[in-house]
Amino acid sequence: MSRGFRSKTGASSNPQPLLKDQLNLEHPLVKLSQAIDWRDLEGEFGHTVSSEGGRPALPTRLLVGLHYLKALYGESDESVVSKWVENPYWQYFCGEETFQHECPCHPTSLPKWRQRVGIEGVEKLLAQVVRTAMRQQALKPSEIARVNVDTTVQEKAIAFPTDARLYDKARRALVRVARQHQVKLRQSYVRLGKHALFWQSRYAAARQGQRAKQQTRKLRTYLGRVIRDIERKVTDRPSELQSLLEIAKQIYQQQPKDTGKLYSVHAPETECIVKGKVHKRYEFGCKVVLVTTQLSNWIVAVDAVHGNPYDGTTLRGALIQTHRLTAVKPKQAAVDKGFRGANYHPEDVQVVVAGTRQPTTTLKRFLRRRNAIEPVIGHAKQDHGLGRNYLRGQLGDRMNAFLAGCGFNLRKLFRFFLTAPLIQASTIA
Repeated sequence: MSRGFRSKTGASSNPQPLLKDQLNLEHPLVKLSQAIDWRDLEGEFGHTVSSEGGRPALPTRLLVGLHYLKALYGESDESVVSKWVENPYWQYFCGEETFQHECPCHPTSLPKWRQRVGIEGVEKLLAQVVRTAMRQQALKPSEIARVNVDTTVQEKAIAFPTDARLYDKARRALVRVARQHQVKLRQSYVRLGKHALFWQSRYAAARQGQRAKQQTRKLRTYLGRVIRDIERKVTDRPSELQSLLEIAKQIYQQQPKDTGKLYSVHAPETECIVKGKVHKRYEFGCKVVLVTTQLSNWIVAVDAVHGNPYDGTTLRGALIQTHRLTAVKPKQAAVDKGFRGANYHPEDVQVVVAGTRQPTTTLKRFLRRRNAIEPVIGHAKQDHGLGRNYLRGQLGDRMNAFLAGCGFNLRKLFRFFLTAPLIQASTIA
């Protein structure tokens, strides 16, 4: 597992001291590395890192550990790899025996690994964290019988989609791809488009609506001319150019009252969601449903759903995922008014809706605890990447939601190990 240090001449230097002899073994990250069942993860993902016919595969523990650290500390793929070199505790967590002075891998190895393991693989990372909490008795199975369920919006990493900005971005993307395929355009409108977008934003800021609309019409005209120019000159279009051309044509043709509108050129899966918030009327991304335990606030299920569904339709799938990850079936679920409708409620789970009169004091107290899921959502957004998703496509939306759940639960385990002793440790490979 450890990569030995070599001098510039190629000869092996004196053996380095082991990390376990230098680190504080009571550090929560050390205890966390001993509590996670790495052998189980290697058995799950060992087949996805085959090195046949190429460079030797990276260790599974290294890749899984980097993803856990990325989720725990809210880092990007680039930053988690660069900070790994500086932190001996991070290296010990990823299975290194001696301190390493070079980056463990290129940052692109992380998204490539996520593509290989797929949605099921990233969900197994969340399941492993939940099982670790249950083995350490930080999460008791009896607590999963009562859960809170709520939805939030996971915003996509896009700019606010005004019409003028969409027209300009679609035109620039078409010009860029056309140049890559050596298509000589009659005019690219690079200078004119930049000038029109600048004055559109200035007129809009000055509340000069008619002048702003005039510049928006110019940008739409430039986009239409580029689309028609490409269609005339390229009949046998490559797949990349054809897909981008279809996106640009939809942006060019869509009207304010249309349904199924596009809000981004590079992320066409983005949806516009209105949750009734005063400070943020429109959010652009996708819905995420979360399930937390009633008392201890562990995230026992989380997933991104597309199509902007009614909240009630997500309840059954969220409870099924809870059973799949924890092997414990919830008996009661507290929800808000967005989940109203008995047709959407599972028959074997008692669903208590906020705002309704409850006959017993126990149910009233149970319903008051539903609000505890709100700060969980806030911490997941602020500290663990749920607030802004940079991963590509609908699969990236779901993967980011799973990683946010991993990060939140790992943070709770981190705090648990500050005071509690290690109950069960797995052998470090």
